[in-house]
Amino acid sequence: MEELKHECGVALVRLLKPLEYYLEKYGTDRYGLDKLYLMMEKEHNRGQEGAGIACVDLDAPPGTEYMFRERAEGKEAITEIFSRVGDSFKGQLYMGHLRYSTTGKSGISYVHPFLRRNNWRARNLCLCGNFNITNLEEIFEDMVGQGQSPRVYSDTYITLERMGHRLDMEVERVYDIATSMGLTGLDITNYIEDNLIIENVLNTTLSGYDGGYVMSGLTGSGEMFAIRDPWGIRPAFYYQDDEVVALASERPVLQTVFNLQCEDVRELPAGHAIVVRKNGECALRQVFEQRGDFKCSFERIYFSRGSDRDIYRERKKLGELLVDPVFEAIGGDVENTVFSFIPNTAEVAFYGLVEGFRRRGMDVRSEKVAWKDIKLRTFITEAGSRDDLASHVYDITYGSLRPGEDNLVIIDDSIVRGTTLKDSILKILDRLSPKKIVMVSSSPQVRYPDYYGIDMPRLEEFCAFRATMELWKKSGEFAKLDDILHACKEELSKPKEKMSNIVREVYKPFSVKEINDEITHMLRPVGMVAPVELVFQSIEGLHEACPDHHGDWYFTGFYPTPGGNQRVNEAFVDFLTRNSL
Repeated sequence: MEELKHECGVALVRLLKPLEYYLEKYGTDRYGLDKLYLMMEKEHNRGQEGAGIACVDLDAPPGTEYMFRERAEGKEAITEIFSRVGDSFKGQLYMGHLRYSTTGKSGISYVHPFLRRNNWRARNLCLCGNFNITNLEEIFEDMVGQGQSPRVYSDTYITLERMGHRLDMEVERVYDIATSMGLTGLDITNYIEDNLIIENVLNTTLSGYDGGYVMSGLTGSGEMFAIRDPWGIRPAFYYQDDEVVALASERPVLQTVFNLQCEDVRELPAGHAIVVRKNGECALRQVFEQRGDFKCSFERIYFSRGSDRDIYRERKKLGELLVDPVFEAIGGDVENTVFSFIPNTAEVAFYGLVEGFRRRGMDVRSEKVAWKDIKLRTFITEAGSRDDLASHVYDITYGSLRPGEDNLVIIDDSIVRGTTLKDSILKILDRLSPKKIVMVSSSPQVRYPDYYGIDMPRLEEFCAFRATMELWKKSGEFAKLDDILHACKEELSKPKEKMSNIVREVYKPFSVKEINDEITHMLRPVGMVAPVELVFQSIEGLHEACPDHHGDWYFTGFYPTPGGNQRVNEAFVDFLTRNSL
């Protein structure tokens, strides 16, 4: 019910046949562009602040444009871009990007793809990605130490310039080989374009990066690539046949657009790149040794499309594993309980919860209790009126409960900030006069920020963290928080690779139930009648439901990279510096 923003979605299409082939077989020479459009629409859930596309035409003669880019801002950016380009985007290489910002930076200049121009086709570079780098300052200082002076301090721009510099170096390397062979003029250019090793560029560009990423790019001479971080944090999937190579951030995107089975689509392994050469040769290359197995679990719970076969099963399992705590919360009174879900992304977990009860021989009642009013806009500026309007974002189905008799169980995929619960959901559900409301989260308590591309808020914005701070206040043991603060500062004095997450100590004195109860007290609206209880998924349940995705730092604090530990320690120091308890 609380929208989290994700950075970002990528899509790549490489045509392996002449354009005339697609015109004859499919009746259009826009085959690649049309496929890119469909892929981006199917990934629209991953980015609605802006979109951009790029194309390379290998057949363009000198003196004409061969590398195209178009970008737009806003939720309708995809439609705007593709209506604008018309037939001008014709080529063999296509790349698309959907953007959600986690940095607060906005404007067309921050919309991917980023483009670096040069008169030599092989030195042109277009780059986009789904990523966030934790050690941008280190990368920046490294570039400055080499004598460079980046004009913009952002991870995308700096990566573009860094990779462009390494691309220049790779061109020079191949140039030296060509000249040593006695080649001259256009023969040198052709030799360079035919013998570039893009893996060298990727390795020298990204070897010092700390963070989660899928970097995708095109060169003017026809190289296409996508590389996944060595921890496997951010996802990427690809497909190849004799007509096309395609890559997307989610598997069902490729399945739907190219009519594929699950087995046809491959996951890009951690530390690997998919590389398509100018001549159409496609290869999977290991650029970095795998440094961990930290596939993001929040992708499974919330961000990725639920139409993926495995994600669908996992979300149902997350719901099923909540049967026991929900049964306990309603005092075993299944007969007088109505089950429902908010928002739509929680629907699959809801099915799992209901099926779990039914497998145990219990007949449960389910209703569509709440509806989101997507047309409602909080345009009123006066504070009181605006708050009242926000409380009506959801409507209820009147008569769906027996007032005073029925419990109401509502499952959500995650409860992060809790603001929507307090300002809207609980207020509107209380109008049904339930005997008790049980709010269920299919994910565990979200306790720690994300630093790898998801718009997770600062520590104090998490309802679990705020509740824990309240428990510290009530305990009166402020000196221990000072000890944790001091330990964080000591940790930050160490080399980054030796740091651990000291903020985990903040939660240790309190049980999950104690924090749950404090969250309930904190989020309960003034004047609410029905009692409320929160039920969260357990860490063990998360691991059982999503056994192949071990990236659980949001819940456990076990960050996959040194930069995560550094940033979370800094966040706690910053919090206590700004707030006196």
